[in-house]
Amino acid sequence: MDRTAQRAPRPPGRTVAYEPSSAASPLHVRAAAVLEAGWTGTSTVPSRGLYPHQWSWDSAFIAIGLRHLSPLRAQTELETLLAAQWADGRIPHIVFNPSVPLDAYFPSPDFWCSSTAGRTAGAPRTVQTSGIVQPPVHALAAWLVHLADPGLSRARGFLTRAYPRLAAWHGYLLHRRDLGGGGLVSVVHPWEQGMDNSPCWDRPLSRVAPAPARSFRRADLDHGAPEDRPTDLDYGRYVRLAAGYRDRGYADGPGDFAVEDPAFNALLAASEYALDRIAHELGVTGSARRARAERLTAALVDRLWEPAAGMFLCRDVRAGELIPERGVSGLIPLLLPALPRDLAATLVRTMCGPHFGLGGTTRLVPSYDLLGEAFDPHRYWRGPAWFNTNWLLERGLRRYGERGRADALRKGMLHTAGASGFAEYVDPYTAQACGVTGFGWTAALTLDLLHDRPARGRNGLTAIKGEDPA
Repeated sequence: MDRTAQRAPRPPGRTVAYEPSSAASPLHVRAAAVLEAGWTGTSTVPSRGLYPHQWSWDSAFIAIGLRHLSPLRAQTELETLLAAQWADGRIPHIVFNPSVPLDAYFPSPDFWCSSTAGRTAGAPRTVQTSGIVQPPVHALAAWLVHLADPGLSRARGFLTRAYPRLAAWHGYLLHRRDLGGGGLVSVVHPWEQGMDNSPCWDRPLSRVAPAPARSFRRADLDHGAPEDRPTDLDYGRYVRLAAGYRDRGYADGPGDFAVEDPAFNALLAASEYALDRIAHELGVTGSARRARAERLTAALVDRLWEPAAGMFLCRDVRAGELIPERGVSGLIPLLLPALPRDLAATLVRTMCGPHFGLGGTTRLVPSYDLLGEAFDPHRYWRGPAWFNTNWLLERGLRRYGERGRADALRKGMLHTAGASGFAEYVDPYTAQACGVTGFGWTAALTLDLLHDRPARGRNGLTAIKGEDPA
């Protein structure tokens, strides 16, 4: 029997967030058990072995699923992350648990030295974090968590306390990270974009001399197969970039790596729409959030749309050119309501065409071009399908009236999540589990898909209790 199908044991004296009813589906019970097993008391780890701390965009996606089990716990998840925010507004990509041994994960707190190297940027003194960021999904998550129990949210002042922190986070990105000068945010490390090992980074990374292999020890290989993980050469480049950023006191500016990424900027725009909803809920006037979201969308089209590819591409800011690699990131802007309709239709064709194969050769959208020279169906972000990107694309398909495709993708995600033991990622052809199983956001987004059966609204768009922040 698959161990993920068993109920997680209840430690003595520990409050359990969810007691499933007898009517709950087995998949629902199994997904809830994964999140229960990952709960630390203040946040949820993505994986007890491979990822034993709190990760930024993981927590946002996990909160979206947790809201169906315990809105209070979902609020706490986001509050814990926001409490580690730096004074300059950045939300760090890792918040370290001091009870976890240093050698359990690399780069560890003693590599980042956040409280000392990040002092000028306003790193917190009472908690250790990394110094880089991850995609800004947090305002979208906060809005959805609020909607799960508005009464509780208002009673606790959840949005009242979260709003200024989220606004400062967006302000940091919009004002400190427009390194290309075109109105889009740049990432300064592949880990910031979240799709760490994508072939889209190969060209700009080739300028980075790798750190010597003897200068670090990769803890990830203790938990994952080497053929599923980044190569030592790539990892050495990641370490070199991170160390250089740390040694500059985490000061933003032109460096060896600066890339405008479609998904990162699309998620910022989506979260600007969510902040607009939050501002209205709180009675905040003059926030102009919707206008900012529309400007971001226009800048995406102006700077990153490539008609010949039929999708958005990444821009290498230092080289001043688009990167000719098709990654799933270039499909994520389908989320945005202000996207020109002809571009949205083209994205759907590309998603279902030979490069990504949705509905034909693949059940879930792969992370990279099936026809690309660097495609690998098992290696981290170089081809496998991930559940968070497919969840985003399911919402995008539904937004633009592609109900049949959205329903098929939803069905495929639910089947694959259960069959793979809630895998971190899967082979896009065979759905074979890769990485670790019992992965946090896979379980959380499974719960979200199970809980909210989308109704067909006007023009086939999602109509779920006002959840769509746009």
